Amino acid sequence: VQLVESGGGLVQPGGSLRLSCATSGFTFVNYWMAWVRQTPEKGFEWFSAINTGGTYTYYADSVKGRFSISRDNAKNTVYLHMTSLKPEDTAVYYCNVRRGSFDYWGQGTQVTVSS
Repeated sequence: VQLVESGGGLVQPGGSLRLSCATSGFTFVNYWMAWVRQTPEKGFEWFSAINTGGTYTYYADSVKGRFSISRDNAKNTVYLHMTSLKPEDTAVYYCNVRRGSFDYWGQGTQVTVSS
């Protein structure tokens, strides 16, 4: 199983970014996917998920209305479109898949929101 996040960077408050997570090594279409972020202050926050067909999405209150998760099953890729970014969104962002009792993660991509 391999997950590779990309698209992070430095953005000003109020700006937007789109993260991608390219996957391989498992049957992508059969699994829910999630995005998780980590900061030294708050630890891990599991904040968004999408079902196998992309017809159901979940968002934590901290990102609801600003972030949008989507997936392309033909490309084995999950996306996170982030808008109205705030300094408190600064974190390392990971995509995640749970297969049985195992969680798999990518290497993460840093998002820094600062003026």
